[in-house]
Amino acid sequence: MEWIKIFANDTEARHRITQDRPQLLVIHGKRICLVLHAGNFQAVQDACSHNGESLSKGQVNFLGEIICPWHGYRFDLKSGRACDSSSPDLHTYPVKSDDSGFFIGI
Repeated sequence: MEWIKIFANDTEARHRITQDRPQLLVIHGKRICLVLHAGNFQAVQDACSHNGESLSKGQVNFLGEIICPWHGYRFDLKSGRACDSSSPDLHTYPVKSDDSGFFIGI
């Protein structure tokens, strides 16, 4: 796994990413949806596993699920699991922050 620096630090990440508003990142050609929910960052593949729509265009509910804007499929942000088991799970990406920056693992 390669850790890719996204922001200079955790403070910058929290300033640039709005709570519960998915943000699209493209890292090494991969589309990743980054979300700040309940004070924690989560990263999942941007494409809904049902029909490929961009999850960064979706919404996050109070349960910490990202909701696809096309057909309403829901996925747990922490695990990437489909909430109704009718669609394949999402790929998740680890996120870390330390004194040297804010990173996503690819």
